[in-house]
Amino acid sequence: MRITMIGSGYVGLVSGTCFADFGHDVICVDKDEAKIRALEEGKIPIFEPGLDAIVAQNRRSGRLTFTTDLSSGLTEADVVFIAVGTPSRRGDGHADLSYVYAAAREIALGVKGFTVVVTKSTVPVGTGDEIERIMRETNPEADIAVVSNPEFLREGAAIEDFRRPDRIVVGLSDERAREVMEEVYRPLYLNRSPLLFTTRRTSELIKYAGNAFLAMKITFINEMADLCESVGADVQEVARGIGLDNRIGSKFLHAGPGYGGSCFPKDTLALVKTAQDHGSPVRLIETTVAINDTRKRAMARKVIAAFGGDVRGKTIAILGLTFKPNTDDMRDSPAISIIQALRDAGAQVSAYDPEGIENARPMLEGVTFGTGPYDIAEGADALVIVTEWNAFRALDFRRLAGVMRTPLLVDLRNVYSRDEVAPYGFGYLGIGRPLEDDLGVLASPETRRAG
Repeated sequence: MRITMIGSGYVGLVSGTCFADFGHDVICVDKDEAKIRALEEGKIPIFEPGLDAIVAQNRRSGRLTFTTDLSSGLTEADVVFIAVGTPSRRGDGHADLSYVYAAAREIALGVKGFTVVVTKSTVPVGTGDEIERIMRETNPEADIAVVSNPEFLREGAAIEDFRRPDRIVVGLSDERAREVMEEVYRPLYLNRSPLLFTTRRTSELIKYAGNAFLAMKITFINEMADLCESVGADVQEVARGIGLDNRIGSKFLHAGPGYGGSCFPKDTLALVKTAQDHGSPVRLIETTVAINDTRKRAMARKVIAAFGGDVRGKTIAILGLTFKPNTDDMRDSPAISIIQALRDAGAQVSAYDPEGIENARPMLEGVTFGTGPYDIAEGADALVIVTEWNAFRALDFRRLAGVMRTPLLVDLRNVYSRDEVAPYGFGYLGIGRPLEDDLGVLASPETRRAG
């Protein structure tokens, strides 16, 4: 089929490339001339493992092209996907749909013959109705069917998620569109991927409900971690114990410094706003948002408490800046709030991330960026793991002890245990573990209270 993807950001580029890899002819459109020029030169603007090779392969085959000219991508298209950004609107937290609606108007003026217009962007309930109204008002003669088809891609594993999805959700009311969407996803039938057809509004809400539930699950285990520290339990064992229950499952039960990224923060907030607008507040999600916002700076206070409440003149080395491993995405990363709080308290901060440094530079003023873990640990008073990159899972603690001023590991992802680092003289502070077990050389009454 002939597919046009409007928006060549994370969702649009991954989706368009994977559709081309299925054998469809795909045109990716973006108004950012520099981005399109880079893509045509084989330069990928985001970090996603394996994406560069698939883009190159499908570019060579002629199935994947890039352009800034939307009109050229509409005249022959069977399906047009809208995959533009829907960031939180400044001031009120609602999803900013201006890019979606602008795309709808342009599509209405350029389509020829029956065309399925699919919203891939994450949008609030009722957006599809408004897209259809806008398009019919812009061009009453346009023969279009508006469909909702939310994405469920995890950064760092997006290609595998696209090729082997848990489910494909499609919201529509036009049977002609159903036939088209079945053909679009026909290559996945071999993998028996569930194709769920529902109404547009239901499809739109499924996306938000799914992300909100996962955000709530993360926040739940983080609160359990705090309780574990207070009562002398181990959150990793608690997570394992409840995760073995098939009704709960083990995923998203890893305690840490809070969730971030391009989806959970903005989608939970947008869902809260939508629910409030319709007089049906989602109080669990409201609380989830509030807890997550405060948790990030609380992690900085955990570090500060390890020094008796005063880090002025101390150097804190931060390992990991992106909101999760295998991405260069810094959006709402816990590292931002943690570093800002440490700097507000008077600490000097050095930092390293395998992929996120360039995106982090404009966000983190006054931070010294290094070339690796041992570089930033030189003369540091504490080493803090914020993002659990694989590159941080086999650190040489003998070497670290030799270069650090104070051998202290604050492990906000529980990558290590006290027993692993204590032989090298390290103090250890983890998440959701009994303080009397984890606290090492810098144990103090303030630190215990911080737990």
